[in-house]
Amino acid sequence: MTTIKLRGHHLLCLLGYRGKGYSEGFCMNMTSIYETLRLHPETRIEVIEGPDDICRAFPKDQHPHCENDSVYEKDAEVISRLGLSVGETDSWSNVCERVSNNVQPADIRTICTNCRWEPLGLCKEGVEHIHGDRVLRPLL
Repeated sequence: MTTIKLRGHHLLCLLGYRGKGYSEGFCMNMTSIYETLRLHPETRIEVIEGPDDICRAFPKDQHPHCENDSVYEKDAEVISRLGLSVGETDSWSNVCERVSNNVQPADIRTICTNCRWEPLGLCKEGVEHIHGDRVLRPLL
């Protein structure tokens, strides 16, 4: 089974993913990762620092934010809140359990304050859903 490499804040982004993204290629990659985790919650996740399996599909014609200090800070905050560390592996289902136990829906506003997707409320909804079901929702 493949291990998916994810940076800290993407552990929360995935919860709110609803098929929207930066480009068609980005969405295809993100949807593939999302569906793998939704259908196979035992999939192993490796927490990494810096660009991950989601970042690899960021469009080349857009200004990348993957290396911004603010993104690294967000990664570190999420990893710390979840009690994880860089280099650690765990199952996606355990990551969802950690989110449910350590992140409240209202926390998204402060954790993700400078994210362009935060105002849409999708990640807050994703955290709310994980509190109830502990599994990813089918995409629309």
